Amino acid sequence: MTVQTNGVTLYYESKGAGAPLLFLHGNGEDHTIFDPLAAALAARFTVYAVDSRNHGQSSRATDYGYEAMTADIEGMIAALGLGAVNIAGFSDGAIIALMLAMRNPCAVRKMALLGVNLSPSDFTDESLQWIRETYAETGDPLFKLMLEEPNIALADTRAVQTPTRIIAAADDVFKPETFAALAAAMPNAVLSIVAGHDHGSYVMGNDMLAAELAEFFA
Repeated sequence: MTVQTNGVTLYYESKGAGAPLLFLHGNGEDHTIFDPLAAALAARFTVYAVDSRNHGQSSRATDYGYEAMTADIEGMIAALGLGAVNIAGFSDGAIIALMLAMRNPCAVRKMALLGVNLSPSDFTDESLQWIRETYAETGDPLFKLMLEEPNIALADTRAVQTPTRIIAAADDVFKPETFAALAAAMPNAVLSIVAGHDHGSYVMGNDMLAAELAEFFA
């Protein structure tokens, strides 16, 4: 299915029954990374797995920024008449979820931020160097995005009242203090660290978070 919003066409797949739960993927991915997890949660929620602009089957645009992607999701929620939604966002998707809760608190009921960062400086030195080298080789605007955005002030997250589960990997691409600081700043946030996993291995192509997220979003 598709929806027109903010000057782009977003592709999404929907199934299940119950309160709306949006899945937002990370940089360079598409909605299919959530296939097992979405299938596991469709018995409890109406799941919407979305391709962000410039990803998957959604349309291309010149603006790759997180503000534009956040406006896309805000517009999708309004266009489909979903009301306040639950969101599980991974990496870029987590940034979008957080920015949406900051700009329109009424749009987000609860959110799970999986592998989120507030700025490029949150990357480990090794990860940031790899991104710089890859962008120099490819000129890929998605890598340029990671070098320049997001730019979320930690102090601004203290105003976010949305119930939040922050989940990160023990071997993440972001510094551990990133997650701890955000969880301490947000008044209704709880942090959990997934042992034995890297940035994407606990999210992509598996349903290991199904029980935790079903309980949280219930």
